[in-house]
Amino acid sequence: MRAITYTAHGPAADVLTLSELETPTPKAGEVLVRLMRSGVNPSDVKSRQGARGGTPAYPQIIPHSDGAGIVEAVGEGVQPSRIGQRVWLWNGQWQRAHGTCAEYISLPSEQAVKLADAQSFDTGASLGIPAITAAHTVFGGGDVSGKTLLVSGAGGSVGFMAVQLAKWAGARVVATASAGPSADHAIAAGADVVLDHRSKDLAAEILQATAGNLIYRAVECEFGANIDTLAEVIAPNGVISAYGSQLDMTPTLPFRTLLFKAVTIDIALVYILREAERAAAIKAVNKALADSALTARIHKVFTLDQTVAAHEAVEAAGRHGAILVDTE
Repeated sequence: MRAITYTAHGPAADVLTLSELETPTPKAGEVLVRLMRSGVNPSDVKSRQGARGGTPAYPQIIPHSDGAGIVEAVGEGVQPSRIGQRVWLWNGQWQRAHGTCAEYISLPSEQAVKLADAQSFDTGASLGIPAITAAHTVFGGGDVSGKTLLVSGAGGSVGFMAVQLAKWAGARVVATASAGPSADHAIAAGADVVLDHRSKDLAAEILQATAGNLIYRAVECEFGANIDTLAEVIAPNGVISAYGSQLDMTPTLPFRTLLFKAVTIDIALVYILREAERAAAIKAVNKALADSALTARIHKVFTLDQTVAAHEAVEAAGRHGAILVDTE
């Protein structure tokens, strides 16, 4: 099979190679998926860059966690009826050497989720990390119907889906985004109010948008940069569900304010969600898809031999939507 591999960290053009490898055989409990699309996430790019330091965890790595395709074979213990099933994948390359940027992948059966015929492989490959993160950060505390949620970075992949899911569930959504296309996407996702995240008076603007009512739950992509604003607008016993803090990875917290509101800080890492949490998130994603309440944006699809350009597109600013690789 053809696959993109790397054996050392570095720039995409220097380390990504189109290789010919043996097609894997599914082990007990696994399915072999013929991949149609591979999703490229920022975490995939950072892993290839060596953002965590050290050497690659495996001698040769096929990158990417997300993807979509068709089950072609099953290992012992997996129902043969799965053969021919269209699926979307999660954690393809988490703690494994072989991810989804290849013609085939063999992985545990539960990591291949049935994809409805009405959904494209482009949509399927755009779920995984963004959709499960969005579902968990929105629904991790239970029903949000009638509640007010704050979604930061609503023009991004996770934020865009979080707004859609929250609105589908009956919440009121105040979103923040950059002015321009990002704000337009947040509005298209269904946000009731979209505010410029750069505003110096953001906390006051949030409270003005809620008629002074404090926020029940915040879905946060830049925890460190926004914690002072969050502490001001979150309700007593409210929850800040944070899945990122790239601009400030060692934040200083206004603990007294958070303490006297008894705020829960829920740090969400999609790769290691508890089994029940992941199952609930996947169920919500699939139900929202079935209700036509969740859509994925596609920025561009690259061919397998253009994977370097796909990684560079993720690194570049200004994209709105998923970067995918056509693995057919």
